[in-house]
Amino acid sequence: MKYQRFFCCVVAALLAVGLSNGAFSGDNDRGGDREIRLIVRGDDIGSCHAANVACIKCYREGIVRTVEVMVPAPWFHEAAKMLRENPGLDVGVHLDLTSEWEFYKWGPLTNSPSLADKEGHFFPMTRQRRDFPPNTGFLEADPKIDEVEKELRAQIELAMEKIPNVSHLTCHMGTAYSTPELRALVDGLSQEYKLPLGAAGAKRAGGFGGSRTTPEEKEAALVKILENLKPGLWLFVDHPGMDTPEMRAIGHIGYRHVAADRAGVTKAFTSKKVKEVIEKRGIKLISYADLYKD
Repeated sequence: MKYQRFFCCVVAALLAVGLSNGAFSGDNDRGGDREIRLIVRGDDIGSCHAANVACIKCYREGIVRTVEVMVPAPWFHEAAKMLRENPGLDVGVHLDLTSEWEFYKWGPLTNSPSLADKEGHFFPMTRQRRDFPPNTGFLEADPKIDEVEKELRAQIELAMEKIPNVSHLTCHMGTAYSTPELRALVDGLSQEYKLPLGAAGAKRAGGFGGSRTTPEEKEAALVKILENLKPGLWLFVDHPGMDTPEMRAIGHIGYRHVAADRAGVTKAFTSKKVKEVIEKRGIKLISYADLYKD
C-alpha cells in the first residue's frame, strides 16, 4: 500500500507538470493554448502584376496575413511599393533559385554563372524532370555554393532595403533547402540576418484538392478545412492570382491553367463564407511576425 500511494503521488505530480506545460493539450498546441490559430500565406508576390494585385486583395479583403516576395522576379519593385503601402502585411523573403514558367523568365541578381542557363535565366526546376527538356534542373547544373550564398544574400538585403515589414525567410519550390549543404547555408543566413525560417510548430491545414478544382470547389474545400480545425497552430499556403491575359500566358508542362487556378485561390481567400466560418469558430488569424512575438 505504501508503494502504491507513492506511485499514485508520482503520477499525479507528473500529470500536473504536464498539464501546466501544455504537454497534454494537443499535438501542436503551445503553452496550453486552446485557441485555433491560423497563418494564411500567399506565395509569389513579385512574380507578376496579377499576383501582386491578388496578394494585396487577399490581405485587404480577405484572410491572408503573410505573403512571400520573390526578389529576382520582374515585378518585385511594384510588389515592394505595394508592401510599403500596406505595412500591416507581414512579408517573407521567398528565396528564389528557379524560374519555372515556359515563356516567362528571370535570372539571378548577381553575376553567378553556375545558377543560370546559357541565356542567363534560372533553371526551371529544382531537379531534372523526365517530362521537361534536358538541362532544366538546378541541382544537375552543379551550382557553386559560394555563388548560391552571394545570390541569396543579395535577395535578402534588397528585400530588407525596400520592404520594412520583412520578418522571415521561406524557399521558393524548396530549391534553396533541397540538399544538406544548401540547408546549412540557409540556416546560417537565417541566423545572421535574424530572419527565422518558416513557421516552427505549425501544422499544414491541408489544401484545395488539386489545381484543377473550380473556384467554387476551392471555396467549399477551405470552408470544410476550417470547420474541422482543432485547437493549435496551423498553416495554409497557396498562390493568389487573377484571371487576366497576363496570367493566362503563364504556364509550364503539366500546369497550363495557372490563371483559372490562382483566381480560384483569390476567391477562396476573400470568400464571405470562409470569413463567416472563421468568425463563427473564433479562429485567430495570425502572421509569421505574430508568431515570433510569442
